[in-house]
Amino acid sequence: MYRERLKAILTPAERKIFSHLTSPSKIQDYLDTLPINFEIAGETYMSPRRTLRAKKAHCFEGALVAAAVLAFHGQKPLLMDLRTVHPYEDHIVALFRSNGLWGAISKTNHVILRYRDALYRSPRELAMSYFHEYIESDGTKSLREYSAPFDLSRYAPEKWITATDEMHWLVDALDACRHSPIAPKKILRKLRGAAQIEIKAGDLVEWKVPKGFKGSSKD
Repeated sequence: MYRERLKAILTPAERKIFSHLTSPSKIQDYLDTLPINFEIAGETYMSPRRTLRAKKAHCFEGALVAAAVLAFHGQKPLLMDLRTVHPYEDHIVALFRSNGLWGAISKTNHVILRYRDALYRSPRELAMSYFHEYIESDGTKSLREYSAPFDLSRYAPEKWITATDEMHWLVDALDACRHSPIAPKKILRKLRGAAQIEIKAGDLVEWKVPKGFKGSSKD
């Protein structure tokens, strides 16, 4: 059983953290306590074990932690990739279901692209809820595609929950999985840009960007 295999590889400290996070809401609360991983020393794609030890996370790393905790409690560890138009940043969330409806757990530094209560009848409906939030500093509404739910239980828990190496292989696998368009191209060509008040709100951050930081901070 996947849940038992997962529990067997965790340390006592990891099991204690996971055991206390008994709902998607509690998982989100925990992720919200972690500072954003600005990758000051270089790009990272940490496993849940490394993220818990580093005590920081970006969206991919937070989604993996959430998926691991959901699996610990017997739910499917599912991810969704929200893909943008180049050159903007994708966003990744962990999916969960409650009473047949879909919700999402999200690690982000901004007021947008956050947690979704389980209100949505399909993954597409949930993905669409992010569309008008997904705006860039130039006013572009950049969300273009969303992935099908990506089931991490296809992989042994040792491969992604306690791995010591960067998880580039998993990022690539998620990027290569089936994605669906948000809307027809003829509709996307006619999008109205975001208003200045929306852009201003989108620039609010929870964790202060380090001085001199020049990377992306859309997470």
